[in-house]
Amino acid sequence: MTGAGSRARYRRFTTTRWSLILAAADPRSSSAHEALSSLCEIYWMAVYAFVRRTGASVEDARDLTQAFFAVVIEKGYFKDAQRERGRFRTFLLTAVAHFLSNRRKADRALKRGGGHIVLSLDVDDGERRYQLDPADTMTPERLFDRRWALAVLDHAMARLSAQYATPDRRKVFTTLKPFLDGHEPESHSAAATSLSLTEGSFRVKLHRFRKQFAASLRDVVQETVERPEDVEDELRYLLKAVGR
Repeated sequence: MTGAGSRARYRRFTTTRWSLILAAADPRSSSAHEALSSLCEIYWMAVYAFVRRTGASVEDARDLTQAFFAVVIEKGYFKDAQRERGRFRTFLLTAVAHFLSNRRKADRALKRGGGHIVLSLDVDDGERRYQLDPADTMTPERLFDRRWALAVLDHAMARLSAQYATPDRRKVFTTLKPFLDGHEPESHSAAATSLSLTEGSFRVKLHRFRKQFAASLRDVVQETVERPEDVEDELRYLLKAVGR
């Protein structure tokens, strides 16, 4: 996405704040509904992984995840959110744990039609990713945090990718991206040559790219915390959750 469309998309995401959801207790609020839907679409995999790790079958996890988000979005499930629960990650985990603690409530939600698709969830792909997670070595809560952290990193990368959407910048992005995880996929010299740069110029460009990703990552995290001063603590916690 480029041009005005890209700028509009960026502006939409910059207003997708957990604080907006807390402030808009009325579930009929269109702005709160959009904010919550956007956040849930990004982080639903953490909920699905949590449900699966609690022992639910693939089919049950699919239905329960959909039912949970139907209640969250359509019934104003968060309208009584407490401000001290300032991290959306923490609040969502608490909410889904409470939802699952009484399976009869979940079953009633399904029978009322609460399990219909309200988000764009690729549950088949979600199950594939779940199978890649450490088998039975993490509690449901730790797995939730790991999957949440991976979603944060993916979303930050997607946002950075949008800044490199033109054909000439796309090659720069695909060349620099592998260097972000701390593993050098090839020599700087070879990468520089592929971009028709000197090695010195390549190192400068890579340094800037890493700074851009760090800024994108902070922006994504900021959308899920209530206070700006919580961003750094949340970043450290999430990077630890994925072993970085």
